Amino acid sequence: MSVLVDTNLLTKLADLNQPKNSIVNDAVKYLLGKGETAYILPQNVYEFWAVATRPPANNGLGMTSEAANARLDEILGMFILLPDTAEIFAQWRRLVRNYDCKGKPSHDARLVAGMIVHQIPTIVTFNKQDFIRYSAITIFTPDEVLLQRP
Repeated sequence: MSVLVDTNLLTKLADLNQPKNSIVNDAVKYLLGKGETAYILPQNVYEFWAVATRPPANNGLGMTSEAANARLDEILGMFILLPDTAEIFAQWRRLVRNYDCKGKPSHDARLVAGMIVHQIPTIVTFNKQDFIRYSAITIFTPDEVLLQRP
């Protein structure tokens, strides 16, 4: 199984004080340990940077640019970064029209577009409800990933 790792997992991996850091660590270790391929897209990187460098008062991690860059290097070492392509843009346009995406859900549509173009069938996210509208993908939370352990 190939999986896309949603940005909300990346932010929890980056901050050891996040309550769900250990759940994400365990889920990622389990997936990688059983030979799954875990991907991220440039969209994940942009979103990670925005959250990592945003002040905690604005729902961010409050990292300096240097700290965010160091965490980003760790993330890039853990997951395969797939390229943006013109096909992703075209697929995103179809998705936002077909699913009538407005506002913030258009960011999620871009991740789904990348999944479709790169043939990644599954996303792991804490925000399952944000992706449920897309019939082309399978969605797991980190908790559901961990339930698959023998």
